[in-house]
Amino acid sequence: MKGKTISWFREELEKELKDNILSWWMKYSPDNELDGFHGHIDHQNQVVLGAGKGAVLNARILWTFSAAYRMYKHPDYLETARRAYAYIISYFTDKKYGGVYWELEPDGSVRSSRKQIYAIAYTIYGLVEYHLACGDDRSLKIARGLFLDIEAHAFDQEHNGYTDALSRDWKALEDLRLSEKDQNESKTMNTHLHILEAYGNLYRVWKDPALEKALENLIRLFLEKFVDQDRKQLNLFFDDHWNLKSTLISYGHDIECSWLLHEAAEILGKVELIGECGELAVKMARASEAGLAGDGGLQYEFFPETLVLESDKHWWPQAEAMVGYFNAYELSGEQLFLERTLRSWEFIKKYIIDKKLGEWYWSVDAKGNPQTGKEKAGFWKCPYHNGRACMELIRRIDKSQVSNN
Repeated sequence: MKGKTISWFREELEKELKDNILSWWMKYSPDNELDGFHGHIDHQNQVVLGAGKGAVLNARILWTFSAAYRMYKHPDYLETARRAYAYIISYFTDKKYGGVYWELEPDGSVRSSRKQIYAIAYTIYGLVEYHLACGDDRSLKIARGLFLDIEAHAFDQEHNGYTDALSRDWKALEDLRLSEKDQNESKTMNTHLHILEAYGNLYRVWKDPALEKALENLIRLFLEKFVDQDRKQLNLFFDDHWNLKSTLISYGHDIECSWLLHEAAEILGKVELIGECGELAVKMARASEAGLAGDGGLQYEFFPETLVLESDKHWWPQAEAMVGYFNAYELSGEQLFLERTLRSWEFIKKYIIDKKLGEWYWSVDAKGNPQTGKEKAGFWKCPYHNGRACMELIRRIDKSQVSNN
């Protein structure tokens, strides 16, 4: 990569991160009347009254602004992270049964007390990042406790893996779905991917033997169960006994998993797994190219049984594509992956960034028209995918420039 190109790319990423993503969230998302952050902000940057406050959104805000403070030491970033941290420990953590509530009312009372393991994983991820940002020992203690909650209640001792959801007091549920679009199956790739992410971040600062074992087990579950050995794409839904229940292909998850799995192996530090996951990352990045459209955007999903392609391009797969392809470029040295990274960024700039009202559109259709009926901030729409992509790429570019000097 030529120095001029890399410098230009880095400058644009940093400007987007600071002047659009982080600034938008600091301006619009804080709920100054009821505390915490608004549960839903529409396309026009207007607050939707009565919307619930989701655990995932708040944990992702905590992670993003903690990571941003670690990178830039800007006091406003730390203040936003502290706001998220205080709200999570005051309202979302279940003081009686452990874990975190799935959703709160606007005033902080409990709307849904179910224990969605995905949300608990994100809370661990955010709490650890907050500890890394400011040294808060209580946040690390809470994160360790949430790890123990997951291991005690959600881990399948007989068949391996983690169930998707439980009741407030950790009893079985009939409806396990993370969202309405998901299949009602007990073991899902998506939940396991973000447990992997959370446990990796926790292992950076807490070298607990049980955590080490759990992290390695998760990596091996991806290598043996979730990544299809032939296609190098993800299997998404399984029952308790690991019978595959779906053939759906999610291009965004494929490219996201490619680099997160490699990152987890590096954190664990076992040479053979690092090598295996590195080789797989390149193969998964190559396989995900089946979802790329001619304009450089990554399409959403493909249903092999019906040959139906959901050609909308959602905000988060575009962000993950930049990191996944850059990771494959670093691992392989193949110029094609670098070109994929830069094309993803050009697509984001042209179609995904809302240049008038700020932040990123939820998605655009096959012709590049934005889906203005969807939120700018909400239960799933957050500063984590796009903010993390910018920070991750800036960090990697800086590291490569140092090593080349």
